[in-house]
Amino acid sequence: MRQDTDALGATALPEGSLYGVHTARALANFPVSGQSVAPELLSAFAWVKAACALANQDAGHLDAARTSAIVAACREIAAGRHTEQFPVDALQGGAGTSTNMNVNEVVANRALQLMGRQPGDHEFLSPLGHVNLHQSTNDTYPTALRVAALTLLKDLETAASRLQDALQAKEAAFAHVVKVGRTELMDAVPMTLGMTFGAFAEAVARDRWRIFKCRERIKQVPLGGTAVGTGLGAPRAFIFKAAEHLRHLTGLPVSRAENLVDATANADCFVEVSGILSAFAANLLKIASDLRLLASGPHTGIGEIRLPALQAGSSIMPGKVNPVIPECVGQAALTVMGNHQTVTLVAGLGQLEINQYLPLLAHKLLESIRLLRDASTLFADKCVAGIEADETRCRELVEKSQALATVLVPALGYETVARLMAEAQAAGRSLAAHLDAVGLLPQAEAATLLAPKRMRKLGFEEEDYKSLRRPGA
Repeated sequence: MRQDTDALGATALPEGSLYGVHTARALANFPVSGQSVAPELLSAFAWVKAACALANQDAGHLDAARTSAIVAACREIAAGRHTEQFPVDALQGGAGTSTNMNVNEVVANRALQLMGRQPGDHEFLSPLGHVNLHQSTNDTYPTALRVAALTLLKDLETAASRLQDALQAKEAAFAHVVKVGRTELMDAVPMTLGMTFGAFAEAVARDRWRIFKCRERIKQVPLGGTAVGTGLGAPRAFIFKAAEHLRHLTGLPVSRAENLVDATANADCFVEVSGILSAFAANLLKIASDLRLLASGPHTGIGEIRLPALQAGSSIMPGKVNPVIPECVGQAALTVMGNHQTVTLVAGLGQLEINQYLPLLAHKLLESIRLLRDASTLFADKCVAGIEADETRCRELVEKSQALATVLVPALGYETVARLMAEAQAAGRSLAAHLDAVGLLPQAEAATLLAPKRMRKLGFEEEDYKSLRRPGA
């Protein structure tokens, strides 16, 4: 064990630990959720500390040797090393102070090791006096959250593009398959299966664009604002350099916010991003639910498509296969929607110059982006890419439905078609067979009215009905 001390006294720490007394106190104070701080947030925090070290060096407040060691330690953390040194619970009091201090301590002690010294030699290199120099939790935490969110949103945009491509591939593959369109879960009008997947793809395309645009909302960071956005306690040279170094280190289009008080106190930009995520979640839930319906049965349900068989679906019913990927995606989507409500409440509950619940917002927002990224990739690769159309079943259902009746309405009128439908049902035959029997339309010609090419036309032309004899003609 080794000793570490703060204003409240000394605390014993494991000899090999890189964290210090502030982290130890947080461990004792917040044994709440059992969930760790998001790794993306820790990586982002490391980049923030590296940027601040470089800015302090530029401003003449940190020597080259200490700066180099701090930046090297930060690069290791940003690369995912030393994760075991960040044990603080994600839900913590202090608006993220415990996370900030955890990062300060690990960076300082690792930098000491890189300089050939022992962890805890804070007279030489201090978590507060050097790593946290000219900073506050109140500007570094929301800055790190923006960096983490921007990084994850880039990945989410890629995943959304992957799903869009998979859906568009099915749109093309199923362009020739005529099926029954449904409203209120009841038979409506004919369409192609390709049109169904095309509508899915368009929805995801909008989500992809929204994700790209919403990144603009969080690229301005409050770094340099210190406690409440006034920059009190930080030299002007540092304030103007910190965000610039952060941009160069991360490759992200971050810049210093024009109004640092606003960027420190208000979290509405995160609500806007979360709303975009919730909209994407709504589309994923809709698509997943539709695919489950279209694949239902398969023998006693709709069964127009076949989903990839990935695992046994029952421990008692042999041969049963469940739509597990759409169900997994649906649960991820529902979680994101719930997270959005939490993010909204947190933003509204912030008080005066800082949001005391920002750790909860960070936890939920980053979880949502991660869930959507992974669910979209899973959906594209393990479900959509392997979907097959049951063309025989689609054709059978079209023939059994009232689809032909709706197609005939423009030519014969609603009342006439309704009468012909009633006659066909009374005679126990399909509408196509009845039209043939009464001499209105040869059954072979009826199929042309339901051809895929006609489904894809916008509206109808008189020549579409050239084979049809009007009653009484």
